[in-house]
Amino acid sequence: MGEEIGINGELLSMSILVIAAYLIGWVWLKVTTLPALIGMLLTGILFQNLKLIEMTDKYRQLNQDLRKVALVIILTRAGLGLNADVLKKHYLGVLQIGLLPWLVECIAISVTTHYLLNLPWIWAFLLGSMIASVSPAVVVPCLFRLREVGYGVSKGIPTLLLAAAAIDDSVSVAIFAIILNAMFSTGSVTYSIIKGPLSIIIGVVLGSLWGALSAFIPERGDLYVVPLRFLSLFLGGLFALFISNLIGWSGAGPLAIVSSGFVAAYFWEKQGWPVNNNPVSNIFRILWIFFEPILFAFTGAQVTISALDPQVIGMATVCLISCLLIRLVATFFMTFGCGLNSKEKLFIGLTWMAKATVQAALGPAALDLVNNGKTAGQTPAEEETHAKIILAVSVLSVVISAPLGAILIAITGPRLLSRDPPIQQEVQDNTKL
Repeated sequence: MGEEIGINGELLSMSILVIAAYLIGWVWLKVTTLPALIGMLLTGILFQNLKLIEMTDKYRQLNQDLRKVALVIILTRAGLGLNADVLKKHYLGVLQIGLLPWLVECIAISVTTHYLLNLPWIWAFLLGSMIASVSPAVVVPCLFRLREVGYGVSKGIPTLLLAAAAIDDSVSVAIFAIILNAMFSTGSVTYSIIKGPLSIIIGVVLGSLWGALSAFIPERGDLYVVPLRFLSLFLGGLFALFISNLIGWSGAGPLAIVSSGFVAAYFWEKQGWPVNNNPVSNIFRILWIFFEPILFAFTGAQVTISALDPQVIGMATVCLISCLLIRLVATFFMTFGCGLNSKEKLFIGLTWMAKATVQAALGPAALDLVNNGKTAGQTPAEEETHAKIILAVSVLSVVISAPLGAILIAITGPRLLSRDPPIQQEVQDNTKL
């Protein structure tokens, strides 16, 4: 243990990486006004390629577990951010914006990476399901800055996009988990096919039941109601994610987490706790401050630049940029019936391109399984190559789209959205993932 925490120890180097990522992310935000997560990701890449960090199998497993904890926080906050009233009022718009652009980009990424990066179809769809997710970590703070000065308020565009982003993230994580589980499953193909839809149903049902239970136990007047409700959702989410992975039903865990957060928030609102602005949401927001640098720094630290094929990076860039443009066009045309004009549709299309949290959390997942000796039916060398391509593309998607999305929102928002009198109440960014 002494060697591990000594001056050259792995635990110390990992701790220094996280602290450096937080500080560099903060400086990056202040200097560029772009999301801090970009600086955190680049810090991880820098540490890895300067040989400032090197993990053994034991600490690589710790890295994997910490990323899963971060994913629980991301998904719980997505569930807590879903407003039932908004879903009832704008359910068609939320589903259109949350699902259809995701589906189009998922297919586009799958097709382009299959032909340009030579990924097998199943690996290509695995990558597509993850890359197609939009990042509230980038989108929401930018939208709230516009909302504070009155842009898009009258039509509720920030609220609409927040709900759609939660749906988008939930679907992306669930589909990714189902495909990944099917790829590395040792059971029959028929069983794997049946297990996909079943895991969705089981996840939603069990998560909803746990959310309802968390809403009433402990009761509203309990002295420790806030920490107990937080622990109920957080520990329940950890249990759902880790156990579902352990028993091979990994698609159920993410949906259970989102469902539990949504149902709990629904009942809490009836008890006087506003959605997105309640004590439990605030605790998760604070917890994310600690786990954000862990997630992005550790993801970046898995990228070794010298091991990357320049041709792969070039083709991946072509795939990402072309598919972002396809998503932009698809989003514009798929927002029909939402009561939006052409400028607002264009703004949503531009907004709906940023990647970050889901890509950082899931990008290394396939490589983790390959490194742990799991197989998807190919040779270990082939699977490692495919998994490294997925990791590289996921990191590249964050580096390209996160700053691009933030810049486009800031520039086009005042030009494309109508301005109303600024909202009077304080807008707290409790939904940033």
